[in-house]
Amino acid sequence: MSDTPLEHQFVVDGIKLAGHLALPRTSGSARPGVVLCHGFPSGHGSGPKSAHTYPQLADRIASDVDSVVLAFNFRGCRPSAGRFSMAGWLNDVRAAVDHLAERPDVSGVVAVGFGTGGALCVCAAATDDRVRAVAALGAPADFADWARSPRRLAEHAESLGLFGDRGIPQAFDEWARDLRSIRAVACAEAFSPRPLLVMHGADDETVPALDARAVADAHGGAELKIVAGAGHQLRHDPRAVALLLGWLDRVRSEVQAGGVL
Repeated sequence: MSDTPLEHQFVVDGIKLAGHLALPRTSGSARPGVVLCHGFPSGHGSGPKSAHTYPQLADRIASDVDSVVLAFNFRGCRPSAGRFSMAGWLNDVRAAVDHLAERPDVSGVVAVGFGTGGALCVCAAATDDRVRAVAALGAPADFADWARSPRRLAEHAESLGLFGDRGIPQAFDEWARDLRSIRAVACAEAFSPRPLLVMHGADDETVPALDARAVADAHGGAELKIVAGAGHQLRHDPRAVALLLGWLDRVRSEVQAGGVL
């Protein structure tokens, strides 16, 4: 299947982000909006490839769950402009929520994220009542491991092309400080009691499954799904996608019935 082009654009902090807006097959009354966030890229020069299959998932969610779905590339992941930072990526999620919430055909927003994107969805939603539910798949409880070696992370991000031609930010201490301050495990508690799905691969070698349990426990009422035999790339696991679609359908029904709204 060929990649879906990122034809949709919106601006945050003066930075143009590229994305794909998937619309349901039918028109009519307002329905939920879904913000779909990719994870941290892997592999040399992979920044531009980090979200190349997410538009396809957005199309499927829009069709199967009758929702308006925005999948986008974080700043630094071309064709989006800008440079990677954790605070910047958090602002990107917030801006994506703004972008969907302003649409007349959207009533309430659900944030769905994988890996780093999942953690940022939890944190963005904690302070935004318009986000009625969150799904975090393979998400770390915090970024303490990165915070212990920020220079190594920056060099890795540079090798992935996430800083563009400008290189590692000169205000490095400020850039690194965000790695310690953004914590999904704390934000999950603040997000409660809104619905939270926490999904993790039992054999995830990138983020321990213990992180999922910590986030779910902090929320207090999260739906925790540990997928047997699955690794970190849950986006490519049909079982994980099926579980996500089923959960989104249930959340959508609650929204329509007034249970979430």
